[in-house]
Amino acid sequence: MPMTELTNLSQVSELAATFPKFDEDAADAAQARQNSLTKPPGALGRLEELAIFLAGWAETDRPAINTAQALVFAGNHGVCAQGVNPFPQEVTAQMVANFDHGGAAINQLCKANGADLSVIALDLDRPTADFTEAPAMSEAECLEALNRGAGAVDDSADILLLGEMGIGNSTTAAALAHAVLGGSAGDWTGAGTGLNAEGVSHKAEVVARAVALHGAAHGMDILAALGGREQAAICGAVLAARAARIPVLLDGYICTAAVAPLFATDPALLDHCLVAHASAEPGHAALCKAMNKEPILRFEMRLGEGSGAALALGVLKSALACHNGMATFAEAGVAGG
Repeated sequence: MPMTELTNLSQVSELAATFPKFDEDAADAAQARQNSLTKPPGALGRLEELAIFLAGWAETDRPAINTAQALVFAGNHGVCAQGVNPFPQEVTAQMVANFDHGGAAINQLCKANGADLSVIALDLDRPTADFTEAPAMSEAECLEALNRGAGAVDDSADILLLGEMGIGNSTTAAALAHAVLGGSAGDWTGAGTGLNAEGVSHKAEVVARAVALHGAAHGMDILAALGGREQAAICGAVLAARAARIPVLLDGYICTAAVAPLFATDPALLDHCLVAHASAEPGHAALCKAMNKEPILRFEMRLGEGSGAALALGVLKSALACHNGMATFAEAGVAGG
């Protein structure tokens, strides 16, 4: 079911109570099927858990992934004025062009794993404000990005993969994580696209200053104060997917941090989300632990673009191939079932 367009950020806190929930009956039936397949119970480990997770959201004991939608949102960030990135913001638009021409890693991984990729550039000529001086977005700007993200979701998809592109957005991710989960700015700040130790230290100082400035922000207001348009669009897509019962594969650190304001508003808003891979960015492990999300893959990746999500899609498809295609003990005439 399509999500109603949001007109103010306070509406988000009311959504969890209205959204569809995990179907325990379908999950129980999927578990029963797993227990009847020609293998020792639990022998496929996480593959079994993933198949049951997908069953609960698909409301059937035999879920399938026929349509996988991948969305990559791109935005630019005013905080780049603080010298937090070694690359100019022009690279964001250049990489979007590379995506459009099929030349990026995400293009190859979507092709290899059977996902339909769309790249959505969000006002690249109009960066967010420098959040060390003012809120990154007004409520209206944040809502516009949220609704654009929600509107990009294909309600008929069986799975949604989310990724991002934006020079400076690892700084934004660190600020969102720090604002939601506390600790020190250094806990959440990494090298991003290749900063040296001095650059990382400066970046952490920028993050600390920004979070101190906006310390009164809570829940979705944190997204407007410290987020980027691509992070807001990711949140909108997550909400729209939940309204349509579509499970979500979040890419690495930046995608997980993007939904931290949703987690702060109500952790149940992320019940349908999986984290695709454990990013090499240092803050990701703590963020996943706080959200009680165990990444599917650990490949030391930190590219972004949705690359980890596209790779993890292959694991989900493999989980369902076993779940739906294996014979039961009775069907195979094997003793022990």
